[in-house]
Parts: sequence; C-alpha cells; structure tokens
Amino acid sequence: MGIYLSTPKTEKFSEDGESDRLRFGLSSMQGWRATMEDAHAALPDLDDCTSFFGVYDGHGGKVVAKFCAKYLHTQVLKNEASSTGDLGTSVQRAFLRMDEMMQGQRGWRELAVLGDKINKFTGMIEGLIWSPRGSDSNNHEDDWAFEEGPHSDFSGPTSGSTACVAIMRGNQLVVANAGDSRCVISRKGQAYNLSRDHKPELDAERERILKAGGFIHGGRVNGSLNLARAIGDMEFKQNKFLPVEKQIVTANPDVNNVELCDDDDFIVLACDGIWDCMSSQQLVNFIHEHINKETSLSAVCEKVLDRCLAPSTLGGEGCDNMTMILVQFKKPINSNAASAEQSTQATPGSESSSAD
Repeated sequence: MGIYLSTPKTEKFSEDGESDRLRFGLSSMQGWRATMEDAHAALPDLDDCTSFFGVYDGHGGKVVAKFCAKYLHTQVLKNEASSTGDLGTSVQRAFLRMDEMMQGQRGWRELAVLGDKINKFTGMIEGLIWSPRGSDSNNHEDDWAFEEGPHSDFSGPTSGSTACVAIMRGNQLVVANAGDSRCVISRKGQAYNLSRDHKPELDAERERILKAGGFIHGGRVNGSLNLARAIGDMEFKQNKFLPVEKQIVTANPDVNNVELCDDDDFIVLACDGIWDCMSSQQLVNFIHEHINKETSLSAVCEKVLDRCLAPSTLGGEGCDNMTMILVQFKKPINSNAASAEQSTQATPGSESSSAD
C-alpha cells in the first residue's frame, strides 16, 4: 500500500485553460502518500487542430510518470501516422516508444534528471559529457539510440506508470490506456467508460501473463504488480522470444475511437485514487451537480479530490495520490469531415483495440 504520512498533504496543483473547441480544468493532490507519484499533461493546442490530455500514475517512484508527461504527447505528433489522420496508430506507437526511449545511456540520463536531487545532478553532468553534439548529432534524426556512455547497456526502469490519454481532433476523440487510470465520457448525463482497467484477473490479461511465463498471486503479477499493463516495469518485459505486446506486462494500450456529438457534455481522465472512491456514474453525477456552481473547472476537480480524501488511513481507500482532468466541450461540437472519414467510429464504451 505504500508509506503514509501522519497527516495528509492537501495542497493542490490546479490549472485551467481552453481552446476554440473546449475548456479544461485539472487538479492533483499528494494526499496521505509519502510521495507524489502522479503526473499529467494538458495541451489544448498540441497543434493547430489537436488537443491532448493525459494522466500518469507512477508506482515504485515518480520518474516514469514524469517521463511520460514530458514526452508521450511529443511522440504522437512525431509519428508519421498522425499526419495522415490515424491518431489511433500514432498514440499506440507513442506508448511503446516510451519503453524504448527509457533504455540506454540517453534513457538513463533523462530518468536521472527527472529523479531525486543526487541522480538529477549526475544526469546533468553525464549529459554535458556524453550527449551527442555538433555534426555527430546532426547525422541522426533521433539521437536517443546513439548516445553512448557508462549506462549504454541500461535496460530501462524497474519502476513504472499507468498512462491514460485523450486526443481530440475535430469531432474525433481517441482514448488510449495502459493500466488502471480511466477515461469516462458524459453523454446526456450518462457515464460511459472509454477505457478498461487492466487488472491481472481479466481473462485476456491473465492469458497473456501466463503464456509469457508469469504468474498471478494475490491479484498481483508475479506477486508484486497489481497492474497487467504499464509503461516501464522492464523486469516484466525481458522475454526475448516474444514481441512487446505479448510480454508479461505490456505498454501496448487499448485504443478507443469515438465520434463526438452535441450530446457529449465532458470527459474525465483520472488516476485510480479517484476511481477507488467513486464509480464512473457517481463522478459524472457529482460533476453535473457542481459544474455550474463553481467559477472554474479546476474548482470542480478540487471538490472531487476533497470528496475522495479519506479522514484516516485505516480503510485504504481515499489515501492515494489523486489527479483528475475535466474537459468540457464547447457546443456545437464542430465536425471535421476529413478527420471523421479516417476515424474508426465507435459508440462510447466500446473497445477498438490493440491485440492482447
């Protein structure tokens, strides 16, 4: 369960913003946990026509979540599939790219800079010494694999993170998820899950885990990890005879494509610190109750965090880090015909997904 504080840290990081298509608010709180391992990204204008939101719930440390918050959205745009309108393929590749980027000398250095003060200093020094410079770096479009140094054989972090992201372009919504963070849409007040919590006991997850040589004990992968999919956690991804999507734990996300319409009110992305305390419908009802009473969407998020915070650590629920992003659509939702034609349309709650 992790180490708890004697009193919770209730200070919140909150933010609001908007684009011509939507407005958003977010809030995060450390709560009873000894450290804050959640991270997030909120980019209403990722490019001229794309918005990106993501929540990342770290475990075993904060660095993988922070790495994803810094880099995952950049890889969505770098992937050439995004320019053709295939956001689903782009985001799937971006998830898998995170594991690749966290390996080797450059991966070690980037994680070190995002870590504690000692590692941060070491990573900065090694960056000055070992990072490619001048004409050498110009020869490579992507320098990550070419940086050499004392950690060139680094196989990646043993800590990890969930990732749940929502990308909007025109009336196309793409949700990708690995882990137990969750995205929910409110359509005429009804909650629809746009992601699936990847717990080891799910049939598809269990089958993959066992086939890859793992086991499940006490609801945990190999008796330790209570998630079946995550970014990082490289100790579970060492079978050289299997592709990345078939490993004991995989970063391969479920991808859900939805065509937005004027019946859609908002989406919520949140880490399991929220979902452990409220069901999807309970949270949607709570937001509808408060969204017109508060002066900002982040204030609504703050109310949710306060509602979920446990009075003590005796019960376990309500004691986790908490992060929530609320994205409200401006009406009418403008149709983007070019994007819509290339999207794989699905009704809320359905999964058009990666292979298990």
